Amino acid sequence: MHRRDFLKYSTLLLTMANTSFAFADPILSGSKVLSGAKVLPDSKSFVDIDSHIKDRLLKTKLFDSTFNDDVMLEPSQLPTLATSLGRLKKLQSIVGYANFSLLNFDDAIKISKAYSKVGAFSKEELLFLEMIFYSHVEKFGFLGEKPIKNLTSKIHKKNVKKIPYTGNYLYRGKPIEMYTKITKKIGKDVVLTSGVRSIMKQFYLFLNKAKKSRGNLSMASRSLAPPGYSFHGVGDFDVGKKGYGIHNFTERFTKTDVYKKLADLGYIKFRYERDNDLGVRFEPWHVEVV
Repeated sequence: MHRRDFLKYSTLLLTMANTSFAFADPILSGSKVLSGAKVLPDSKSFVDIDSHIKDRLLKTKLFDSTFNDDVMLEPSQLPTLATSLGRLKKLQSIVGYANFSLLNFDDAIKISKAYSKVGAFSKEELLFLEMIFYSHVEKFGFLGEKPIKNLTSKIHKKNVKKIPYTGNYLYRGKPIEMYTKITKKIGKDVVLTSGVRSIMKQFYLFLNKAKKSRGNLSMASRSLAPPGYSFHGVGDFDVGKKGYGIHNFTERFTKTDVYKKLADLGYIKFRYERDNDLGVRFEPWHVEVV
């Protein structure tokens, strides 16, 4: 079977075969977890939370906490998570940070085969990546739209432009126009912290968070859009304060002059506002473009 046919039908085959990757909705617990997965207990007792809306808001506020209905990978899937992530890290090292942000699925597979330092993706890893991409992520608690429907979607280099001194690309047209407008209004203190992200780049970020959370896909999706669901793939971008480092991706960013000036610009909208209903933490750095 050709690789494309294999990828096209793998999810269906997995479901039919009732393998360890299939989803299950246990009736007794009401949880939505992966088949055979263990449900971790709450870190705290939240007996006063009696509505889905309040529950969702609570989870986005405590986005790095574990809840009893979080979707967990099975223990048997954790090694595949680790090897897949490791291969993605090696790929980024080979092609470079900026180019990796444009890398598509097909080229990633070709490059991994061509470089022994990376090594070809295994059958299990390909199945795992497709399972993540085509999962019904509302089971994770993520309720955002999916702007990229196909695993093999590509970003054409003619449609993007590298922004000097940032290591990031932006789409030509409205994204670059908006970023240029922001820099003119705010000045030299604002910087592009994340621009265009390919599916492989989003895999890298999402799986890295999932690994740190010991396979908790719900926790990962509260901080990062699952692959295919990130609007970085179609036009959105992140901005921050120059020299502020990792704090640009925390609420500390809201204390900066850069954020205050951004918030005062009437034409700026943030994708994930505070107390949003999408199951995502507050992201005061993520500029909505499309």
